[in-house]
Amino acid sequence: MAARPSNKWVIAGTVMTGTIMAALDASIVNVALPEMSGTFGATIEEITWVATGYMLSNVIAMPLIAWLSARFGRKRMYVASFVSFTAASMCCGLARTLPVMVLFRIVQGAGGGVLMTVAQAILREAFPRHEQGMAMGVYGMGVVLAPAFGPTLGGWLTDRYAWPWIFYINVPIGVLGLLLVQRFIADPPYLVRERGRVDVPGIALLALGLGALQLMLEEGQRKDWFDSSFIVTLGAAAGLGLALFIWRELATDRPAVDLRILKSASFSSATALGGVLGMGLYGSLFLLPLFLQNLLGYPAETAGLALMPRSLAMAVVMPIGGLLYNRLGPRLLIAAGLLVSAFSFQELSHLTIVVGFWDVFVRQLWQGVGFSLIFVALSTAALGTIEKAKMTAAAGLYNVVRQVFGSVGIAVAATTLTTGIARYHDSLAEHVTMYDPTTRQWLATATAALRAAGSDAYTASRRALDLLNGDVTRQAVVLSYNHVFALVMLLFAIALPLVLLLRATGAPRDEAAALIGE
Repeated sequence: MAARPSNKWVIAGTVMTGTIMAALDASIVNVALPEMSGTFGATIEEITWVATGYMLSNVIAMPLIAWLSARFGRKRMYVASFVSFTAASMCCGLARTLPVMVLFRIVQGAGGGVLMTVAQAILREAFPRHEQGMAMGVYGMGVVLAPAFGPTLGGWLTDRYAWPWIFYINVPIGVLGLLLVQRFIADPPYLVRERGRVDVPGIALLALGLGALQLMLEEGQRKDWFDSSFIVTLGAAAGLGLALFIWRELATDRPAVDLRILKSASFSSATALGGVLGMGLYGSLFLLPLFLQNLLGYPAETAGLALMPRSLAMAVVMPIGGLLYNRLGPRLLIAAGLLVSAFSFQELSHLTIVVGFWDVFVRQLWQGVGFSLIFVALSTAALGTIEKAKMTAAAGLYNVVRQVFGSVGIAVAATTLTTGIARYHDSLAEHVTMYDPTTRQWLATATAALRAAGSDAYTASRRALDLLNGDVTRQAVVLSYNHVFALVMLLFAIALPLVLLLRATGAPRDEAAALIGE
């Protein structure tokens, strides 16, 4: 075993290289999808598999990391993930057919799932006990900034060069990270290697259940959910697969995923809070760009600037939250984070079609502060009751719950937004009738203005009605967005009692590794 270097920051830089690279690739492709669609001759629905394939393999790989570490060695698995991710990045850039691209994106996602999760185990061993909060703050800062800058970097590379460069950029970074891992990273002394039989049924059921669930969440909105036989089939496969997976893992003495660790009330509550954080974070990341660009007409660059305060606030507050962890403990920090996050979404639930740039800016700052406090304390305290030998397994479960619930958040937000627009439009339209004096006055004014601009009486009348309907639709869209933001606020408020189940100690014990990947 290689000697562990004394400089903890060298180790942190080494593992964050892979983590940032993997986190970046989850979002960097989004802006390049139209260009890829033209290259491959694919429809918009087909090209989304470039993003879906990555997420599918990502969530399936995470729960299996503990088993893979025990069977092959953690460093060996980590090195293999660097190699597979980097090689798959090169192959994605060289791909000229959609099936080949999706295949290597799946390979990328599997490697990325390992890179993002294992890195925190290594950070836990590099930093002393009293600096665990700070380690998680620094780690979280890097992880949060990578997805935030992904679309901007992807758009710049696509415009200046071509879409393959969003993948080629990973190659030199991956090679550097691989060299650093070989030099500075070693297996932990507590790792127990196992060579017994493989739990093939458990792994197969996990892939079936999680794969079908993730695919259902990705495709549900586009296919009108359970009006589609395809979505119904996926839902049935997900339910049956996960039910059989749970039964199998609890029944066998050598499970691929140890579900018995969920007996810990502290870990289970932390996992549930991680799911809440995932829903809020991913759901709002999905909603706000749509609101700013589609409704308020912001150009992409201005919309990106309006969304930056959250990431910048998280970058500043996360290290501070890490320093406060030992003094205040997880309960107070997470409760404060939930309340601040709930307040930010409550403020977002009062947006209008005349909202200004700075209105969104300030609300994003509050959101960044709240998310930071939750992430740092939760990722440090979650494994406070988990023994060393099971920490990696617990980290995998935490991560996959956060990832899947993030997809749930996006799916629920999209569906609620769509159904809400129709509902609010119908409700508003009931009050916009020719019997209403205000409506008659509005139409008369609009018709007169159109006739003054040169339209004939019939055309002016029809265009005035269209303008009125457009105004009603915009109001309905705003009300629907506000409704979704209010639901997210309620979600954070309801999650508050779970804080009481967390360990009340102010500092993490040595066994409480901050293994949780972001």
